[in-house]
This record gives sequence, structure tokens and C-alpha cells, in this order.
Amino acid sequence: MPASDAVVQQEQPWNRQRLRSTNERLLLDRLRSGGAASRAQLARETGLSKPTVSSALAALETAGLVHEVGTLAPQRGRTAVLYAPDPAAGYALGIDVGRSWLRVAVADLDGTVVARSDVRNRARSSGAMADLVVATARQVVTGSGVAADGVVHAVVGTPGVYDERQRRVRFAMHLPGWGRAGLFDRMREELGVPLEVHNDANLAALGEYTYGVGAGSRLFAYILIGTGLGMGVVSEGRLFTGAHGLAGEIGFLPWPGQQKPERLEDAVSGVAVVEAARRFGMNGQLTAKAVFDAARQGNDAAVKAVRLEGERIAHTVAAAAAVLDPDLVVLGGGVGHSVDLLLRPVRDRLRSLTPLRPKVVPSRLGEDAVLLGAVATALGTARNVVFERRSAAP
Repeated sequence: MPASDAVVQQEQPWNRQRLRSTNERLLLDRLRSGGAASRAQLARETGLSKPTVSSALAALETAGLVHEVGTLAPQRGRTAVLYAPDPAAGYALGIDVGRSWLRVAVADLDGTVVARSDVRNRARSSGAMADLVVATARQVVTGSGVAADGVVHAVVGTPGVYDERQRRVRFAMHLPGWGRAGLFDRMREELGVPLEVHNDANLAALGEYTYGVGAGSRLFAYILIGTGLGMGVVSEGRLFTGAHGLAGEIGFLPWPGQQKPERLEDAVSGVAVVEAARRFGMNGQLTAKAVFDAARQGNDAAVKAVRLEGERIAHTVAAAAAVLDPDLVVLGGGVGHSVDLLLRPVRDRLRSLTPLRPKVVPSRLGEDAVLLGAVATALGTARNVVFERRSAAP
């Protein structure tokens, strides 16, 4: 018997139980990160004995945490059974609350989205918006075929910063009334699911790190440019949020306005693109998308507005580069969808502003970055909760 297993015989019963749980978690984490494997392969990779691996896998299978997914026929010897985590052992709920759109998704423990809904946010009050979130989430869960108690954790992404002590969102300027205390407590109660609240730019950064171009980056900044302006910072795979959760709120940086001092958000956003296009001579009912579309068709006023937006984004990147020294800056959000037009003026202006020039690329996830970041964050907790519940069950 290996020495590591012999130690188990000398432990007190409660210590043996704890060690069994540790072994089970070790195997489950290995299967989740490395893919399906046989008993022999798991024993080689973890250093546990084959009897210990067999016992732990049996416990995990009984708890519904792993299942057989096939067999492997070796060149000699017996056929090996392959095991993998059971993705249906639990589910996570991700929610992205934006000014124009509400996006909701349910994902299994493998991270596969099994149901999703994108609906226009036509709510006229914070109460109506909370009702829309709850109704849409319930509809998505029902449509997924997942039992209500199968969803074990939820994460909401929202503009602003959630104040845990006051139980409300602060600085959500573009969602009137959204900072009212008690809204998220009400959503938790009506959904019947533990619910976390995070800044949308932070979740977008995590989404891009987990599923997009940020994977493998040592330190990168995700700049979310839409109705407002925000930034999420991921260092060594972890969010950097600052002492009060306000790190990345670059929209509050001062910007020299023509009439009076402004905030950077006033200069770098979808609204700023529209205002610049009007100043350059565009007329009619304009949106940022319409301005970018017109720029692609060669409209002179739109081209000038887009170039100005790119130059202002370069100032944002330069500020981030000086403070954070990122190896990568990702541009996303509504305006970020038109990075094909913005990258050249951003890079040109950046060269004249600073010798600090991180790599600047468009988001791979586009409008899904916040939602997928919410899903990834919810999964991190859901996997722990499911393991603890099922491994503790008699």
C-alpha cells in the first residue's frame, strides 16, 4: 500500500471522511480540466493508488457527479472505462442587464449554454426592470427543461457597482432608479436562487478571459464602450476590483470639455459618437450604429466622427497602459463592435501619445461578453455548491 494511503488508516474517522472528500474533489477537478480519463490514468496523474481512485470514483458516481462516457481499448490488457463529470448535476444562471437589452442564459456544469433569451429592455422604471429580469429568467429556466431546484447559483451583470453593505447598485447613471435599495434582494427572493451582482465591464473581462481573446494573458484590460464607458481588469486569471469595487471606473476620469470640464465617459461612448457626427454635419435620427454604417459607406461627417472616437479611445488606452501595464487591451461593447473602423485611428493616435503601447484587439465575444462572464462566474460557485451538497448527502 502506498505511504499516502497508509496514512488514512491512522486518521480519526472525521479525518478519513475529510480526506475522502479531498480525494474526490481532486479527481473531479482533474476530470473537469483534463477531460475524460480511466482509473489507471487518474491514478498515474494524481499519485493516488488505484484502489483509492476506484473508491472515490464510485462515491462520485453514486452522488451523480461523474458518469461513464465510454471505453478505451488498450493494445493489451482489459478495456478501460472512461469517466467524466456529469454536466447535468447542476446548472448556473447568467444575467446581463443593459439599457437596451436583457440577456439571460442557463448553463450546465460543463459551461454549455442549454437555454437563452435576449429581450428588449423596454422597462420604464426600476421595479418594472426587476420584474422583467425575474420573468425572463423563469421563462429561460422553464424552457430549458431544468428543474427549478437544479439551478444552484446566479450572477447578474449590471452597469455600476454593487454595494453589499447598502444592498444596492451605485453609479448606474444610465438606468434610472436602478440604485434603489432592495431591488436585488427582491429578485433573489422571487427567483429562489442565490444571486451575486457584479459590474458589467468586470464580467465582460472575465468572459473574454475564459472564452475569448484574453485567454492566457498575464494582465489585460477590457474596455467596454457602449451607452457608457467602463473597464475590467484581469490579472493572472483573477479580477482586480480595488478597495471598494471601483477599479476600472474610467468613465469618471476628467476630460477637458469645450464649455466645462467633462468626464471621459462623455467623450468616449455611443452618445459621443452621435454628438460628434451632428457637429460634423450629419442630420436626422442618429444612433452610433448608423454613424458607423455611414462611415463604412464613406460619409465624410461620419468618417470624421469615427476618427475622433478612435483618437479619444486611444487616450483611454494610454491611461490604462500607464497605470496597469497590460499586455493586452480588448475593445468591446456596442461601439467596440465597430473596431474594424476604430483600430487604425486608435493605434495611430496611441503612437503619438505614449511610448507604452500594449496590443489592442477587438473582443471575440462581442455582445455576449457580459453574459458569458456572468455564466463563468456563476459556474465557479455552482460547481462548489453541487459538490458539497452531493458529497455530503447520505
